Amino acid sequence: MNKIIIVGGLSACLLLGGCGAGQAADATSAESTVAAQESTVTPTESTEATETVSTETAQDEAQLPDGVYTAEFSTDSSMFHVSEACDGKGTLTVKDGVMTIHISLGSKKILNLYPGLAEDAAKEGAVLLEPTTDTVTYSDGMTEEVYGFDVPVPAIGEEFDLALIGTKGKWYDHKVKVSDPVAEDSREAANGSYDMSALADGSYTIELAMEGGSGRASIQSPTQITVADGAATATLEWSSPNYDYMLVNGEKYLPVNTEGNSVFEVPVEALDAPLTMIGDTVAMSTPHEVEYTVTFHSETLESAESGK
Repeated sequence: MNKIIIVGGLSACLLLGGCGAGQAADATSAESTVAAQESTVTPTESTEATETVSTETAQDEAQLPDGVYTAEFSTDSSMFHVSEACDGKGTLTVKDGVMTIHISLGSKKILNLYPGLAEDAAKEGAVLLEPTTDTVTYSDGMTEEVYGFDVPVPAIGEEFDLALIGTKGKWYDHKVKVSDPVAEDSREAANGSYDMSALADGSYTIELAMEGGSGRASIQSPTQITVADGAATATLEWSSPNYDYMLVNGEKYLPVNTEGNSVFEVPVEALDAPLTMIGDTVAMSTPHEVEYTVTFHSETLESAESGK
């Protein structure tokens, strides 16, 4: 009888020992699972932190330095766009990190703009963008007065809301985008990149391209330029005898001939850069000043003496 009791006691102890081992194993397993979960969470949090830092860094790098830029201004409507004279562009100004683009529209039919939705623009107290009166010049020399606006730009290359109201008195929603900013000084440097000081004194021939006017008159190309002491002078012969003077950088130049087509000698400040020149023609009933853009192409430059 005692033996049975002892064996039973031993069996009970063994059973109790087995439950303890199972609990210990379960605890160990649970601890391992928690550790694994923690190790899984940690990289995720680290990744999120890294992504946040990367995003902030990218935003900082995307911020334009203070300055003046030329930028594309696109809209979601053919009825709402910048003037054709502006080639789809506006003047973007960045000051203290705040971006504003000035756009000249195609007419005076848009009376106000609002940086946001039409429903908010119509609310009492909404701050509307007031127009300026801009004068634009078309390629044929004609000018026109249109309305312009200074539009706040929240981000480059991203669409934003810009509502408008016209002469009919109704607000309309539109999406617009400002993109491809080019610094004014960079554009000027790129346009006038040819080093004029590299030209030796002498006579050269060079081809030119001309834009503006009605297209009925043109300047002979190639033409001749003369370089002396680093300064270049072009001899421009028109296809018409009706030009009585030219204006270049505000200076007035008279023809150097008295018979045949009008010929002028004018300064050339840069090659590969569009230069503005005004010609006064007496072909019409009254004298008329016409603005032209003339570009001298450096790759066509040849010595007049050697032909090279």
